[in-house]
Formats: sequence, structure tokens, C-alpha cells
Amino acid sequence: MKRSRFSEEQIAGILAEFRAGTNQSELSRKYGVSTATISKWNSRFGDMQSSDVRKLKALEDENSKLKRIVADQAVEIMAAKDVIRRFS
Repeated sequence: MKRSRFSEEQIAGILAEFRAGTNQSELSRKYGVSTATISKWNSRFGDMQSSDVRKLKALEDENSKLKRIVADQAVEIMAAKDVIRRFS
């Protein structure tokens, strides 16, 4: 997936300008993105502030770490069950 050139906090700032009444076409010219991109950001981040975006990012990072831990434990359990089946 292509990485955005704007951070989530910058996107929240752009959307704050949009909510303040700036036109989508003006924002698209100012930041060099399409109006469709601004609409997509608005649907994804909605009314989030930059602090909310930071919290969301932290939760997503923590979630991915926990998923990796669970996957590693599942592999270890399967390997242990395989060893038990072989020697019993």
C-alpha cells in the first residue's frame, strides 16, 4: 500500500480547515491532492482532532504487536502438539 506523504496529524489539520469552511477545491490546490482524496480522508478521520489521531495510531500499533504475539504463541502451541503426537 502506498504511504501517504501527509501524516495523520497533518491530515487532521487539513480536515479542520475543511470543517472551518474552506472549499475542497481550494484545499486540493493548496496541498496538491485531489478532492476525492480529501473526501476519503474526511470519511476515514471524520471529526477527529490531532490528539485523537495520535491515540488511534498508538492503538493500531499496539493492536498489531498483540496480533504478532498471538500468532507466535499459536505457532508454538502447534509445534508442541506436533511433538507430543510424535512421541506418544
